[in-house]
Amino acid sequence: MSDEAGHAEELKALQAALAAEHAAVYGYGVVGGRVDAKRRAEAQAAYDAHRARRDALVREVRDLHGEPVAASAAYALPFPVPDSPAAIRLAAELEDRVAGVYADLVRAASGARRGSAAAAVREAAVRAVRWRGESVAFPGLAERAGTSAGTASASATPMA
Repeated sequence: MSDEAGHAEELKALQAALAAEHAAVYGYGVVGGRVDAKRRAEAQAAYDAHRARRDALVREVRDLHGEPVAASAAYALPFPVPDSPAAIRLAAELEDRVAGVYADLVRAASGARRGSAAAAVREAAVRAVRWRGESVAFPGLAERAGTSAGTASASATPMA
């Protein structure tokens, strides 16, 4: 693969990760509004972590001379979230989807960016376990784990 093609793939993966982070920030707004008070601090911490990753990705896209993908005004939730148990399921789903796009970025990136993407996969996997109460064998790799996580990067609106 030429340097230009590799650059384009990396930028595409960065944009997908950015789109997923926009969706996660939105989703955690829903989670925070529905989750029980005893888990609200955990939702706030995840929200803050996703905002920080989103902001870092905006800078990285610009560093590669790209125009960062904008957040949508709203995202379609994958299922209704009327109560705390549904909010907890949504939080786990958000983390699975984020892990999937970061796994794609690990494949497309090199050097420090690859390391940062791998750390993001790990962080999302840990948060998903905390929300779900159990782990998957290969976080971020839907074809191995049997989940929808890896398909998130195929959509510009990862929560749709």
